[in-house]
Amino acid sequence: MNRLLVSAAHKSSGKTTVSLGLCAALTAHGATVQPYKKGPDYIDPMWLTAAAGRPCFNLDPHLMDDAALQRCFVQALPGADLALVEGNKGLYDGLALDGSNSNAAVARKLSLPVLLVIDARGMTRGVAPLILGYQAFERDIRIGGVVLNRVGGSRHESKLRAVIEHYTPVPVLGAVAEDARLAVTERHLGLMPCAEVDDAQARVQAIGAIVGAQVDLARVRELAASAGPLPGPAPAAAPARLSQVADVRIGIARDRAFGFYYPDDLAALEAAGARLVPIDTLHDTRLPALDGLFIGGGFPEACLADLEANTSLRGALREAIVAGLPTYAECGGLMYLSRSITWQGRTARMVGAIPGDTVMHARPVGRGYVQLQETAAMPWGGVGGAGGTVPGHEFHHSSLENLDPGVAFAYEVERGHGIDGRHDGVLVHQVLASYAHLRTGAGSQWAPRFVAHVRNRRAAKGAAAAVPAVPAVDAPALTA
Repeated sequence: MNRLLVSAAHKSSGKTTVSLGLCAALTAHGATVQPYKKGPDYIDPMWLTAAAGRPCFNLDPHLMDDAALQRCFVQALPGADLALVEGNKGLYDGLALDGSNSNAAVARKLSLPVLLVIDARGMTRGVAPLILGYQAFERDIRIGGVVLNRVGGSRHESKLRAVIEHYTPVPVLGAVAEDARLAVTERHLGLMPCAEVDDAQARVQAIGAIVGAQVDLARVRELAASAGPLPGPAPAAAPARLSQVADVRIGIARDRAFGFYYPDDLAALEAAGARLVPIDTLHDTRLPALDGLFIGGGFPEACLADLEANTSLRGALREAIVAGLPTYAECGGLMYLSRSITWQGRTARMVGAIPGDTVMHARPVGRGYVQLQETAAMPWGGVGGAGGTVPGHEFHHSSLENLDPGVAFAYEVERGHGIDGRHDGVLVHQVLASYAHLRTGAGSQWAPRFVAHVRNRRAAKGAAAAVPAVPAVDAPALTA
């Protein structure tokens, strides 16, 4: 499979813009591009999905072992001509001192040639030692080309090309000029999700046209074609559907307020026998027939007025939850299920299923990877992670305050902040709501465990609550 890693010398070099542009431009020229994002980020993958027209998958060497990383990579490839992996931060950046979870480590594990994006502002001759240093730091990492970004004009470009050609063996595959049209709106958690941008597809196409006109797409494809065979044994096939029928209906909030979902987690839910029923928290006025509910992360604070105004759905959710609807909520979902959200001086009423209030802060409250220990109160049964721990990540600017002191928690926090620095996963009724984001492929196995929990709860309420089963397909769709 033709494949490459788009990385950078450092954070904020423009690699996301270049990656978006390449996905959109290559797709417009007839290629089928499979995008990936290194790390746990949700927002960049939304834009990459829009650019490539295929779900973007996250490759996270901190949360995933080598086999899981390669399996995630390979299982998304069928039907693609080229795989493009966008790195995070700089090429050699990562949590581990030895670089074992860096972008370079992903390149090594998947035999990816590197296209290095360089922020060229203020640089001329100094670009050469930068490239040579990055090339020499880990010699088994092959930097097969560079894209000069934010170039100041034709004269600046000419000087940079001459320096690189004279001092280094690395070819320049493109030079992208400084251009306001390449900007993507940002806010407190980074880029704004494309679901909240009315002209997102038009922006993606414009970025593709601009980048495609200034980068040699043919040479990018040649670089991708130079990738060697994947190292190690071939990954195992995708797991078969665990249930012969989609026998439980799980609602999933998917709208402008909630959109942080990993496509492989959604596929894992389907593989375990769930039919995913979309819910629009902004416009739906009542709940469909459901056996369970999943509300992922997002930006409910950016949709306060609309969420509060939808009193019918908030009431229906509160009634269903009090009646025992098994519910899993992550971060933004936790915020929505609380009594209220306060942001920028305004307080808006939310569902009220969780006896606490959400307050937004200017700075992050919890940020980074987390390690959780399941408590005896965990309702799903069985410990999810190796050694009794569950890995995940968090990134929230809010705190849950005025929480009823009598609530139980599913997790003790070994690393991270969670709800109060010591606990996460508040348990009330049949709700498990946490600031931590989990991922089945990273060892938590939350998706099949939650489906089994939903199925067990339904069985406990009696067969009268069952919904008609639907035939299963041979393999679950990788839902974007």
